Amino acid sequence: MKTAILGGGLTGVTLARLLREQGEDVIVLEAEPEYGGLCRSKTSSGFTFDTGGSHIIFSRDAGALSFMKEVLGENRTGRNRLTKIFYKGRYVKYPFENGLSDLPKDDLFFCINEFVKNLIAVEKGEVAPPENFRDWILATFGRGIAACYMIPYNRKIWKCPPEEMSAHWMEGRVPRPPVEDVIRSAIGIETEGYTHQSVFSYPQTGGIEALVRAIAAPVEDAVRTGFVVRSVRREDGRFAVGDGCEEIAADRCVSTIPLQALLPCLEGVPPDVAAACGALKYNAVACVCIGVRGATKPYSWVYVPQDEIGLFNRISFPSGYSDGNAPPGCSSVLAEITYRDGDEASRMTDDDLVGHTVEGLVQMGVIASREQVVHAAVERQKYAYVIYDLAYLENIRVVREFCEGLGIDLLGRFAEFEYLNMDGCIRHVLDYVGERR
Repeated sequence: MKTAILGGGLTGVTLARLLREQGEDVIVLEAEPEYGGLCRSKTSSGFTFDTGGSHIIFSRDAGALSFMKEVLGENRTGRNRLTKIFYKGRYVKYPFENGLSDLPKDDLFFCINEFVKNLIAVEKGEVAPPENFRDWILATFGRGIAACYMIPYNRKIWKCPPEEMSAHWMEGRVPRPPVEDVIRSAIGIETEGYTHQSVFSYPQTGGIEALVRAIAAPVEDAVRTGFVVRSVRREDGRFAVGDGCEEIAADRCVSTIPLQALLPCLEGVPPDVAAACGALKYNAVACVCIGVRGATKPYSWVYVPQDEIGLFNRISFPSGYSDGNAPPGCSSVLAEITYRDGDEASRMTDDDLVGHTVEGLVQMGVIASREQVVHAAVERQKYAYVIYDLAYLENIRVVREFCEGLGIDLLGRFAEFEYLNMDGCIRHVLDYVGERR
């Protein structure tokens, strides 16, 4: 049994490793000169940044977490999460509902009063089942937390009004806050939310790419880089995967590449399937990588819901993840800006994005001045975030059924078109391989 795996990101190399361990013949076909996908890292001027946005290693899934830690071995550090939300000039504890006492008093009252009122309405059965993401936010947190943080932040990261997004994906991803914790946080008693990420791991050297490299080590001989898949055909029960110059024959084909890249490689795609795929929405991300002389904030990452601060929705501090991520006497900040073709960020040059970001960081007090910056770069990823709009469930059903009919298996964030974190990608691979034993 030979399996052709399209795409050499985290999902692709994990699948290759596990199939090889079962004695199968595998080949990974990766379009880029290097494998790794969204889990690539780059070192320049002594600074290491993750080029697809900051990644950390944590999970509620014990199996996936154990796999990642065991693969990294001794090349792993541990950190306690210290995360904030920048709100009206102050750093509020994350999650927002666990940091209410940090708010201005009027906002604190608004949030806790609306949370309690909403809770009573839910208990009385007066809150209808959510029809969209905005409804879900309101039904879960009340109007105060929704208006102060949840709605502006989500509008900023998704570039889509929450009322135009589906709510189906939230259950299980964002836990409903315990009432006792929200009340405790409002009166200043320390509480912790999202405890599964309160302690996280990260590679000591090599950035998050070190994880992908460690996973791929036993199967690097099976990874073909620079192979841009241009055709996938099924003939006599086997697959032929070509790049326009060469064809690879395989018994099974698993795609981990974006659906928008896969479908043009297939013959006879019906118009309704092509239309459904074209209607699937996603955001790109620009990662603005800033190296600074001296220290910066001691935080893990910070969410930035306010538009007036800058286009970035989140900043992280890679130098705090590992001592090897910055030169001695320096620290680093990575700002993430989601965008789509035609919007403001997509039209800005890299220099413009750097200047814009540095201005916001100074305004936030993250750095003292532009003179503190000793390194700056921008990394852009076309496929970064899946958007669950109201038409998503029907569109993805149509595309998946077509691919299943061809016998092509889909795995990974943009192949399944699911908002999967690293642990989710690994879990899907573990399940896929387990089902085929």
